[in-house]
This record gives sequence, structure tokens and C-alpha cells, in this order.
Amino acid sequence: MDQAESLRNIIKMNSQSPKNLARVITVTSGKGGVGKSNTAINLAIQFRQMGQRVIILDADFGLANIEVMFGTVPQHNLSDLIYKGKNIKEIITWGPGEVGFISGGSGIAGLSNLSRDYLMYIIQNLAELDSIADIVIVDTGAGISDAVLEFLVASGEILLVTTPEPTSITDSYSLLKALNRHPRFSGEMSEIKVIANKVEDEEEGMALFTKLNAVVTRYLKLPVSYLGTVPQDANLSKAVMQQMPISLDNPGAKSAKAYQKIAEILMYGSALEHQNRRGMAAFFSHIIGNKNPFRQQ
Repeated sequence: MDQAESLRNIIKMNSQSPKNLARVITVTSGKGGVGKSNTAINLAIQFRQMGQRVIILDADFGLANIEVMFGTVPQHNLSDLIYKGKNIKEIITWGPGEVGFISGGSGIAGLSNLSRDYLMYIIQNLAELDSIADIVIVDTGAGISDAVLEFLVASGEILLVTTPEPTSITDSYSLLKALNRHPRFSGEMSEIKVIANKVEDEEEGMALFTKLNAVVTRYLKLPVSYLGTVPQDANLSKAVMQQMPISLDNPGAKSAKAYQKIAEILMYGSALEHQNRRGMAAFFSHIIGNKNPFRQQ
């Protein structure tokens, strides 16, 4: 049995129990500093408060944004699963609000060089997340690297965080352009939703989306939808400094209420919510099935 057939068998076994497949939501941005990781963390908190079991995969390898924002130092990361024989439960760290997270580590860059047995071990462990979590949030790196694009291509649900800064809008468009050109990306299989962050109000957020959507529609013919707005909030900055998610530190703050609203839309308002449940086995098999997904340019 070759590697591809083994991967297909694992996916088939998991897909036979669709109720046990985790919903995978990938959060990304065209540039750093726009609030991507804050979005991932606070949406995770909001989902948890709705009774969902949530795990964050920190795929911004080497930067460890999630653990810093949570104020929690993990004992293990994804590299320990890959190279040290740890199982999936051993590498999950539990942060505030009973949200679990997995730190990516830097060793994942060598995935393409691993043997078939190692790959099967990794996929089988990651498939266990489907029984541990209802929702897995993947926090990608910022920008247009091969690793970021591979995670986006594998995801059925993409949240693009952008701000009113001209560079953020331009970089968001560039990311969508690179994604749209990716040979394995399918616009029909992925739903892209835009979050307008650090805006004054809902009106500015909608204007930001309208501006971005106009060029995306004209030049890329790629459907994107408007998910919501997170306003500028001094309380959010204070919470970040205290290494505590605003949704826990100050749930009455306007940014926390915005995250709550967005989470509710994602939870109850998405027609593709069940359609896009592929589970973690399919998600990672899509990534490592590529010959060398994390190659350096």
C-alpha cells in the first residue's frame, strides 16, 4: 500500500462518522500586526462559551503568538509529536477559558522529508482531534509564504483579517491573488470571509470590505463575503499587555462584543458550516500530500 492510499484510507475511516469531524477554521492576514492572532484567540473563547470544545493550532511557526497572548508556556509542541513520539493529547496546552492550543514549533518544516510510517503516525494522531474538539482554529503566519498558502488551500473556511491601512488592504489582495493562482485551490470548496479590524465603526468596516471586494471581484473573480467588524478598543490593547483575551478580561468591552457577534454568525449563520467539515485527517493529508509544501523560496 502506497502513501497516498494509506492517507485515503485514514480519511475514509474518519469521514464515515461525520458527526465526529471537527470544523476547521483558518485565520489569516496579508501582513502582520493586523490582529490575526487576537481574532483567533477571542473567537476560540467565544466558541467555548457557547459550549464548543475548541483547539487552536498555532501555525505561525517559530513566533509562538498564541502562547504569548495566553501567558502560558507549553511543555510540548507539534515537533514533539513528529520527532519525539508524543501523542496528540500530550502536546495540547490548556489556556484561559478552557481553550486548548498546540504550538507549531519549527520542526514541521521537515514534514516533506519524513517517511511514510512517520506521516501515518502524524495523521492518525491529528485525526484524534476530531474526537477532542468540535472546532479547530488554525492561526497561520502572516503574509504570502508557501506554508501559509498550503494551510489556506487545505481549509474549507478562511477568515481574512484586514484593517483600513492601505498596506493591509493591498497585502490582503495580494494574498487572495496568490491563493487564487495556487494550482490546488478551489473557490468552490473554500469560503473566504473578511473581518474588518481596528475600524471606527460598522460603517467604516463595511466601506473597507467594499473597497477590497471591488478589486477582488474585478480582477480575481473570487467570491468573498463580509463577516463583521472589530472596532478600535483601548481595552483590547490593555488585555493584550496583561496576556489575557479581551473576551475574558473585559467581556463588556466593545471589541469583545464584536467577537461575540462574529462567533454567533459563524456558529449559527453559515450555510456551509456542515458542508465544510472535513476533519483534521483530511486537512493535514491535503497539506503533506504535496511533494514539498514547505519549501523555501
